Amino acid sequence: MGVPYAEVIGDPVSHSKSPAIHKFWLERMGLAGDYRATHVPRGGLGTYLDSRRGDPDWRGCNVTIPHKETIVPLLDECRTCGIEAVNCVVPEGSRLIGYNTDAAGVGAALPDNIDTHHPVCIVGAGGAARAAIDQLDIMAVYQFNFIVRDPANADALAAPHGQYGKVFTFDDAAEALRGSAGLINASPLGMDGFDPMPASVLDSLERLARGAFVFDMVYAPPETELLQRAATLRLRTADGLTMLIGQAEHAFSLFFGAAPDPAWTPELRERLTR
Repeated sequence: MGVPYAEVIGDPVSHSKSPAIHKFWLERMGLAGDYRATHVPRGGLGTYLDSRRGDPDWRGCNVTIPHKETIVPLLDECRTCGIEAVNCVVPEGSRLIGYNTDAAGVGAALPDNIDTHHPVCIVGAGGAARAAIDQLDIMAVYQFNFIVRDPANADALAAPHGQYGKVFTFDDAAEALRGSAGLINASPLGMDGFDPMPASVLDSLERLARGAFVFDMVYAPPETELLQRAATLRLRTADGLTMLIGQAEHAFSLFFGAAPDPAWTPELRERLTR
């Protein structure tokens, strides 16, 4: 057998900071292992998984855009706590087991004292949005306003919440944000190489409720325009690195059987933002 390794897969994947995070922990713990970034194009998941299933050195993979939902039917089992998306795959013998550690990352980024009498506004309707809802549900937040380009994409997320799950387009962002307890960007808008966050959202941040938070899952750049605008309004903010490191801690334990020390996080963040 060779050196045990894990990896992150996506399309694109070159922007991922996951290799830097996991290699930092491997180095800190003195563990033999490697972590890679592997480009897997749309439509190539089946071939990729077949190639890894029999590899004795493969410890699993993180899954990023656009594969978090499409990978689910290709796995033998999912342990995702109801989230219909997977961001982590781990082999157990010849079986491939899917997990979602994004909810743990969301929990690391959200404030403890969210006003549950007001909705939380979420931009996006994919796997990251589902992870946010799952964690907010644990925190007794049951009201959501979704901002999406195509309202049909958010119908399945909004439906379980009845009159408390409302869907808005970007043209109606001001109404979606009005009085909301917080805003979560669960889309790639604002990330390097993707479209910017629409002005309709940025210009409406002042409509959030007093004491609201803004959490941007985007981590490249670490300080997005959304967070910059929120800071000028003195809103509570959390960046994508907080979530990225939080979900990676759980994934690392699944891959390599060891838990990173949280005391290393400041040094890790400093490395990631150089």
